[in-house]
Amino acid sequence: MPRLLSVKTNFTAGEITPRAFGRGDLRGYENGAARLRNVFIHPTGGLFRRPGLAFVAGAPGTGRLLPFEFNTEQTYLLVLTHQKIEVYADDALVATLVAPWTAAQLKDLVWTQSADTLFLCHPEVRARRLVREGEADFALADFAFREKDGVIRQPLFRFTPDGVTLQANATTGNVTLTASAALFASGHVGARFRLKDKEVVITAVAAPTSATAEVRQTLVDTAATDDYLEQAFSAVRGWPASATFHQDRLVLGGSRDLPNRLWMSRIGVFEDFDLGTGLDDEAIEFALLSDQVNAVTAVFSGRHLQVFTTGGEWAVTGEPLTPARVQARRQTRIGSLPDRRVPPRSVDGATLFLARSGRELREFVYTDIEQAYQAGDLATLAQHVFDRPLDQDFDADDRLFHVAMSSGLLASLTVFRAEEVTAWTVQETDGAFEAVAVVGGETYVLVRRGEARMIERFDKSLGTDAALVGESATPKTTWSGLDHLEGRTATVIADGMPQAPCVVADGAVTLDRPALRVEVGLGFTHVIEPLPPVVGAAGAGATQVMPARLVRAIFRLVETSALRVDVGLGPRDLPFGRLGEGLLDAPPAPFTGDKAVRGLGWVRGLTRPLWRIEQASPLPMQLLSVTTELMVSD
Repeated sequence: MPRLLSVKTNFTAGEITPRAFGRGDLRGYENGAARLRNVFIHPTGGLFRRPGLAFVAGAPGTGRLLPFEFNTEQTYLLVLTHQKIEVYADDALVATLVAPWTAAQLKDLVWTQSADTLFLCHPEVRARRLVREGEADFALADFAFREKDGVIRQPLFRFTPDGVTLQANATTGNVTLTASAALFASGHVGARFRLKDKEVVITAVAAPTSATAEVRQTLVDTAATDDYLEQAFSAVRGWPASATFHQDRLVLGGSRDLPNRLWMSRIGVFEDFDLGTGLDDEAIEFALLSDQVNAVTAVFSGRHLQVFTTGGEWAVTGEPLTPARVQARRQTRIGSLPDRRVPPRSVDGATLFLARSGRELREFVYTDIEQAYQAGDLATLAQHVFDRPLDQDFDADDRLFHVAMSSGLLASLTVFRAEEVTAWTVQETDGAFEAVAVVGGETYVLVRRGEARMIERFDKSLGTDAALVGESATPKTTWSGLDHLEGRTATVIADGMPQAPCVVADGAVTLDRPALRVEVGLGFTHVIEPLPPVVGAAGAGATQVMPARLVRAIFRLVETSALRVDVGLGPRDLPFGRLGEGLLDAPPAPFTGDKAVRGLGWVRGLTRPLWRIEQASPLPMQLLSVTTELMVSD
C-alpha cells in the first residue's frame, strides 16, 4: 500500500460549495475547504479563530448602521432605527435625533458624505442632510435646493403626455391653473411649476384639473400652453433614490417616477441643479436609454461615475464631466437588487456590488486591455453562502469584506486583488446578523438575539460574543452589569482561563472561584473541515477517490492556546497547558510550532473528512498549514 504526503499550505480559496466537491482539477479545490465557520483567513493563506464581539449597546429595533467620518481622528457610528438616529463615538451614545424613515423604509435608504455633511435619500421621503455642528452636536434637516431671485434651482420634468395643456387666468398674483387633463394631486401643494420658463408655486388643489398658484415670476401670457414643467422631486413624483459626489458635483440617480434618470449639480454648488445654457460648470441631466428597464439603484464615484441599475451597469465618462462631453455607456448586463439598497464598495480599484439574483457578488473593474468594465463573480465557488444579502462593508485594515445575509449569517471575504486571493468564510453567532458597518477601522454589526437587537463590535482581545469585560482591585465571584444576557448561558473567561458556563440571573453571574478580571459573553464554535481527498491514478485532475487512511496529520500553528481536532479517533484537545477537572488551571502559553496527531480509520469519497477541527474554547487559534500522510489502498 503506497503512502502519499500532502501539504495544504493555504486556505486562499475559502469555503467551497458542495456542488464543487467533484472538481478536484480546480485550483480552488486545492486551496479551499469544505467548511470554514467562525474563522478569518489571512491574505497570506493561514486562518485563525475570529475575534469575539464586544457589546456596545442595545438597539431599539431593526435598522441600518452607517459610518460618519469627519476626519481620521473623529469618527462616528450612526444607528438608524424606526424614526430615530443614534450617534455613537468611541462606543458611547453622544446624540439622538428624530428621523423621518420608518423601519420598513430603512432597507431602501441611501447615503453619501462630503466633509461634515451626510446626504441621505429615499425614494418615498424628502432627502435630508445630517450635519455635524460640534463634537457631539448633530442636526438633521431637509435638503433644500438653492433659491435665487425667487426661483428654486432644482430639477424639472414634464410628466403629462403630449397634448395636455396648462392655462393661467392671470399673469401676476394668485392665479388659477387649469389643465386639459388630470394633472394635480393634493401632494402638489408647495410644489413649483414653470409655464414658459416662468415659475409659480402651488398653494391649493381644488381638483385634478384645477389648482391655485402664487406667481413668483410674471407669466408671459394667459394662453393655454403645453410648454410647462413641474419639479422632478415631490411627494407626488417621489424623491431621489440614490446619490454620490463626483468631480465636485452632487449626483442624484433615479426617483420613483423617473427611475432611469441622472441629475448632476453645478460644480461646487451641490444645491444648484439649474441647467442654465449648458456652460461647462452648469448642471447636467439625462436619462439612461436602452432596450430594457434601467432603474438606478446606486451611483458610485470611481475611476468614472459608475451607475448601477436593475438592468445593467453603466459608466458615465467625460474628463471633466460637462454638458457637452458627458457620455453614458452600458458596460455589463448583470443588474442589481431591485428591492433593497445595498451600497457598492471600493476594493483595490474595483467596485463590489450585489447582483440582481441575490446570489452573486460582482467585481466591477476597468480593464485597460479592453478599455471597458467587466463584472466577474467573486462568489462562484461559494454560492451556498449567499442568501439575499442585507448589507455589506469593507474592512481595509484586515482585508475583509463582510456581507450580512438574510439567513442571519455573516459571510466574510478575504480579498487581495494583487495576490488573487478570494476566500470566503462564514460567521455564526447565537442570533442573526442584520447589518454591518466599518467605522474608523472598527467593524460594527447589528445582531438580533431573541427579541432584542444589539450593537456589537469585533474586538481582537475577546473570545466571546455580546461580551463585556470587568476588572476588580480585589478578587470576587459575583459580576454584574450583564442585563443584555439575562437568562442566557454565558461563557466566562476568568483571569485568562475558561470557566464552567454560567446562567445570567438578575444581570449577574457567580463564578466557582474569585477572579480579578473576567470576560462574559456568548460562546461560539469554530469549524475547519478540509475537502475530500483527491487520490487517483487517472492523472492530473483525477477525482476518483480510492480508499485512504490518515496515518498522521501535522498542524502548523502560530500563537495558539487551544486546538480540538478529530483525526478518526473522535474529537480531542491537544495539550497546551495544565489541565484540572477538564478546565485549565493556568492560562496556557501561546504555542508556535507543529503539532503531530496520529490518525485512524479508512475513508472513501465524501463519507467524512480526513481531519476536522471543531472548537468552542474561547482561546486563540491560528492555523498556517496542514501536512497529511496517507496510506492508499490499491
